[in-house]
Amino acid sequence: MTIRMLHLRVVAGTGGGPEKTILNSPRFIRRHGFEAHVVYLCPPNDSVANSLQERALDADCPLTVLPDRGPFDWSILRSLLKICREKKIQLLQTHDYKSNALGLILRRFHRCSMVSMLHGWTDMSGRMPLYKKVDQWCLPRYQSLICVSKDLVEECKRLRIPDSKVHLVHNGIDVDQFERSLSTEQAKKEIDAHDRRFLIGSVGRLSPEKGFVELIRAVHSLQSESIPLDLWIAGDGPQRTELEKLIVELGLQGSVKLLGQLKDTKTFYQAMDLFVLNSIREGLPNVLLEAMALGTPVVATAIAGIPSLVLDGMCGRLIAPQNDAELRNAIRDAIHENDKTAQMASAARMRIEEEFSFAVRMEKIARIYEDLIHGRKGKRQTAYPTKV
Repeated sequence: MTIRMLHLRVVAGTGGGPEKTILNSPRFIRRHGFEAHVVYLCPPNDSVANSLQERALDADCPLTVLPDRGPFDWSILRSLLKICREKKIQLLQTHDYKSNALGLILRRFHRCSMVSMLHGWTDMSGRMPLYKKVDQWCLPRYQSLICVSKDLVEECKRLRIPDSKVHLVHNGIDVDQFERSLSTEQAKKEIDAHDRRFLIGSVGRLSPEKGFVELIRAVHSLQSESIPLDLWIAGDGPQRTELEKLIVELGLQGSVKLLGQLKDTKTFYQAMDLFVLNSIREGLPNVLLEAMALGTPVVATAIAGIPSLVLDGMCGRLIAPQNDAELRNAIRDAIHENDKTAQMASAARMRIEEEFSFAVRMEKIARIYEDLIHGRKGKRQTAYPTKV
């Protein structure tokens, strides 16, 4: 019997890493007997809705986008309740503080099983500390919680949520979609990058927790050692103006580029000589999975779920967060130790195939759904085994 489920997510813009997971989920969960629909709430902006619809179409994902006009727009609840009733939703999965709160209200009017996925609280600026408190109030009231990294499991423990409710399932990636098709040299030609300069790449929201200021300064420092390298960053966000000023201040206009949002990052990853993730807060970032799946060498901070993915010295290099010296040294080593860097990149692809594929991830999640729907407690789902 097919089980009908709904993913509910709220975004202020076109979203980030969680969108790749959510929009890809319906087509992978079908083989396990689930029919999934996705609803996004976002500001009434045609460009945002069109972007989400386009991405959903590419992912073969049934999507409804509803305009979100703020906390006092009660028409959202009526619209959601109508969708739940028309589609006979049996399982609701929420993905953020606001959808968690809406889910608790919806269940008063529509009976269904409730699960929330924790993607992490990375941006703690503005009102986010308040929103996190709302989230922490909502989460214990859900029947089941899926965490993408171990630190989020620990957060649930601090909230005194029973272990039987909490499941650790790392993010995964479609290994067929993210498979290298170009050499680094070919990809550099495609994006018009200099073929004789070492290209460092990064992808993420332009905000302080991503560590882009420190990465730009590290590149400036290494260039003073006569190392020919460029830094290109894909993404957008509130820190863009600050980063643009820093680039001019350091005289890096010819070697550091802010690319903005890229529709397709695959060619960019393949053009990189090194992918660097210098964040101070993350869950288990999809951008790191994508880089590793495409055989791009990686340097990443040892935070949250990242050490469970990147085995230091085997499939990438790990550094301490907010440590400028380690950041420079790791980049320098990647440049000078070519053979070792290439070996780690190959090992990274193999690790993704074996332990972090989207198909494996959704099989684990399907078991969680089934236990919830059928009232089975079963064994608590845990992280993927680590092979050394």
